[in-house]
Amino acid sequence: MSEAPSISSISFRIWDVRYRYREASKVIDLTIEDTWRRVSHALASVELQDREIWERRFYQVLDGFHFLPGGRILAGAGTSHRVTLFNCFVMGAVEDSLDGIFEALKEGALTMQQGGGVGYDFSTLRPSGEPAHGVGTTASGPVSFMHIWDSMCATILSTGARRGAMMATLRCDHPDIEAFIEIKRNPGALRHFNLSVLVTDDFMRAVREDAGWPLVFPLAENETAAGEVVERLWSGGSMPRRCKVLRRVGARVLWGQIMRAAYDFAEPGVIFIDRVNRMNNLWYCEQISATNPCGEIPLPHYGACNLGAINLTQFVSAPFSAGAALDLEGIAATAATAVRLLDNVYNLSRFPLQKQAETARASRRIGLGLTGLADALVMLGVRYGSAESLELGGAVMRTICHSAYRASIDLARERGAFPAFLAEPYLAGEFVRGLPDDIVQGIKRYGIRNSHLTVIAPTGTVSLLANNVSSGLEPIFDLAYTRRIRELDGGFSETKVSDYAFRQFRLQQGEDAPLPAAFVCAGEVAPEAHLRMQAALQVHVDNSISKTINVPDEFGFDAFRVIYEKAYDMDLKGCTVFRPNSVTGQVLLSDRGMTERQCCSIEREAD
Repeated sequence: MSEAPSISSISFRIWDVRYRYREASKVIDLTIEDTWRRVSHALASVELQDREIWERRFYQVLDGFHFLPGGRILAGAGTSHRVTLFNCFVMGAVEDSLDGIFEALKEGALTMQQGGGVGYDFSTLRPSGEPAHGVGTTASGPVSFMHIWDSMCATILSTGARRGAMMATLRCDHPDIEAFIEIKRNPGALRHFNLSVLVTDDFMRAVREDAGWPLVFPLAENETAAGEVVERLWSGGSMPRRCKVLRRVGARVLWGQIMRAAYDFAEPGVIFIDRVNRMNNLWYCEQISATNPCGEIPLPHYGACNLGAINLTQFVSAPFSAGAALDLEGIAATAATAVRLLDNVYNLSRFPLQKQAETARASRRIGLGLTGLADALVMLGVRYGSAESLELGGAVMRTICHSAYRASIDLARERGAFPAFLAEPYLAGEFVRGLPDDIVQGIKRYGIRNSHLTVIAPTGTVSLLANNVSSGLEPIFDLAYTRRIRELDGGFSETKVSDYAFRQFRLQQGEDAPLPAAFVCAGEVAPEAHLRMQAALQVHVDNSISKTINVPDEFGFDAFRVIYEKAYDMDLKGCTVFRPNSVTGQVLLSDRGMTERQCCSIEREAD
């Protein structure tokens, strides 16, 4: 295991602005070690026995940035602030009425006020131009109401709230899908939202067959329709509903519109929603139609995400040498401790809404993942995108996954399974069936404490905190670049930063030493290599993966479109590709003029 790193200037700034505990003008956390002590003490306080032992173990994984819990945990655990320790939530179904819409708006405002990002599926709202039953008017459509959410978010931010991240999804067969796709062509529209289209298997088949595609909306109870009616499993329900066909479009034409929008201004992203639901461990009691703001945690209504990442750079021994090695046993042990730490969050955290507390505690989902993968590969002498890198990345994620599941089984023996656990359907789930036999047998005998355990999140801010290691499973953006940082007063500043592995190499080998071939940056990684890495890790991820494929502005549209189609063919749950454009602002600017944006930029992410 690597020696604990000293804290760099960028780490100090991120800690000071985002995670340092203050009471008004009084600084409580004098050092970053005080933050680790505060967090480990708070999370161990819910233990019924051996509190000192667990406090020490939690401190050990936090110290030196070996494990990075979600930012809300770092900022809130052990403080007197009335905040949630959960990064993000998916909110309840938006009822198709004015009362329902503004109740959903209020719930979102209360959640963001306590520091949580929010995700909404707006597919339940009647399309523009349709009669609004009972009031003699016509509906203005879901996109019109999204502007109200955007204004609310801006207002909440202006009060000093720390987070403002939102995700909006809309079904690919909703009649307002084209307006949803095009809305961000206006640079000022919905700037606090990330947008994703819920793409079904039927739609992808229709695209490939160049078939017509019906745009539909559910009929109200006892409502009749003069035209064509079809059945759909619609957002907000678990049973198929009768839906009126309002019009038809060419599936391939609509897919082209989604792709053109993503090409021109980086949104919307795409979520392959049938695959998400099919692979959901709780397929037997949930229907998912939305995600957290970065897309890596698909959640049911009022579900919450509870995140943490293992920093792989701290498990490389003898970096940049022929004897460099990755400590998989240390990673497994850290994963086991991290599962207990994250499970304890459920017993410590407040929830903005009672419905969130009930839903979250019913499944006790956690999302344990990794960060610093690209830096660790460089330190091991492995080039990102090579066959060896895919094998190693898969082995690391498999280690984390299996260790996490075994730790959760042990917790179930000690504390009981999550309340929504039903052995027979849970064990019948597609993901669970693929786990090693000892894990399956352990679940059969003892149950499991957490319904889901693994994820790969963007980890933008906490990776900066950890001395700017490469984020999540992303390649190194660049060796040196300029980053925009949100300050305590809510404004932004720009700062020069350099990649962790690059700095370590220079410290070890000197300023004049030639860089090894393993140093590869995002602009040098082919799109298909990005997809292969995502696919290699997705096999061991029961939630999902937040991944952005960055391509240059001269990248052709046809090749761009193929990336998404390959993502579907490779059994991925979603895809986001970013091409520099005049509409989307930039967060990172490399010293070589490259720009980068991840699926949720640092000022909109929820860590």
